[in-house]
Amino acid sequence: MSREESSNAAAAAADHGALTDRILAFLRSIGVAVCEAEVPEGSFLPGVRIERGGLRVDRARLRWPGDLLHEAGHLAVVPTALRSTLDDALQDLPEVAHGGEIEATAWAWAATRHLGLDSAVLFHDGGYHGRSVGLRTTFELGVYLGASGLAAAGLTLLPAQVLPGGTPAYPHMLAWLRG
Repeated sequence: MSREESSNAAAAAADHGALTDRILAFLRSIGVAVCEAEVPEGSFLPGVRIERGGLRVDRARLRWPGDLLHEAGHLAVVPTALRSTLDDALQDLPEVAHGGEIEATAWAWAATRHLGLDSAVLFHDGGYHGRSVGLRTTFELGVYLGASGLAAAGLTLLPAQVLPGGTPAYPHMLAWLRG
């Protein structure tokens, strides 16, 4: 590896670490439980998993910091009474919980906007089963898939619910965690 390549790799690692720090600080500030500990290889997402209603994060294995926002979105949109029971088996959530992929993605987009992050942090090339570019474009154009589920859960307002001069609509959030 040349000196320039080594320098670029070090800068990328520092940026990755700083971005991870920023996202984890936000998640902790809104009440998402975060435990930094080893995540076994072969987890659904490298370096992050949902465990006992919080996030378990392995910085050494975390490949995409934006995955933290999406996984936190799953936790944030379920009722408090269910949150502590969650683990990576999210498919077992009852429909009434609004904890599906679309709501988690909408929540993560709102967090991405709140933090002033580039959309590629959330919709990175390694995620969303090859649909990242399409999702990035969709959300950047203001087509907010999942926002209605967030509004139904009382976390945000849809444009039709906004009063003149009142609280802004999604991606502004009224609350980050469902009660």
